[in-house]
Amino acid sequence: MATCRGVDTDPHSEFRGANVDPDSPYLLAALEDVCLHGELCVWDDPKVAWDAFDLVVIRSTWDYSSRREEFLDWAKGISRLANPFEVLEYSSDKHYLEDLGNAGHRIVPSFFCDVGMMPIFPSGDFVVKPSVGAGSIDAARYGAHQRGEAREHVERLHARGRDVLIQPYVPSVDVVGERALVFIDGAFSHAMTKGAMLNTPESERGALFRIEQMSVAIAEPDAVNFASRVLSDLDVSNLLYARVDVVGTDTGWALMELELVEPSLFLQFCEPAPARLAEAIAKRVAS
Repeated sequence: MATCRGVDTDPHSEFRGANVDPDSPYLLAALEDVCLHGELCVWDDPKVAWDAFDLVVIRSTWDYSSRREEFLDWAKGISRLANPFEVLEYSSDKHYLEDLGNAGHRIVPSFFCDVGMMPIFPSGDFVVKPSVGAGSIDAARYGAHQRGEAREHVERLHARGRDVLIQPYVPSVDVVGERALVFIDGAFSHAMTKGAMLNTPESERGALFRIEQMSVAIAEPDAVNFASRVLSDLDVSNLLYARVDVVGTDTGWALMELELVEPSLFLQFCEPAPARLAEAIAKRVAS
């Protein structure tokens, strides 16, 4: 299973901890139950012989966002990869929201301010974040009176060669949060509620804060149907895993993000989920 560097290998990593992914212990144990041995390996470790594995499962490669091309070069060189390279390449840049919006799916309104462009900010509160990003890193919420600060944020990201996504802040996030819908082997598994993340300074959004913002949710059938249609239209409905993050709006559910690369699956919150994922991995190893 591909992960990123923790404190043991990089004390300056944004993802501190010997095991950066809370899902990993649950999945490793479930793999043993189906007679498979899983191993956590850092994706950019040159000493790892990736072709020696029957299957490479990307799980917590959360430091790739600032060096996406390097990550994609690595992924392209692996013969048996889940999720597959074409999915990683497409969904690792949020420009896919434009495609989905043009295809008729309801998305949170999105303005892409690529390097060299001038930002356009919506009225009211809004969010600035990189179009290639992990979690809430380098993302911030601004009020209408903070356009100067937001413009500086865009300039900092552009200076680092990163395209920017600007979206209106969805008020329902403060009230009911985002709905994270987890799919395993093409079937809906479980749902989580993600509380508001951007009401807190980035320096305070540590792992404990993020965990505390999560809670188990009862999935609304129309939300699951909406997410299933998005995956089906992209012809990726049978992936090993997928997470579709949606928010409520006045006109219905809207897509916030499509997490097909390295999403947290919140396995500790759903007792059957680790076994479901392990069985799906075993099926792919055997095929």
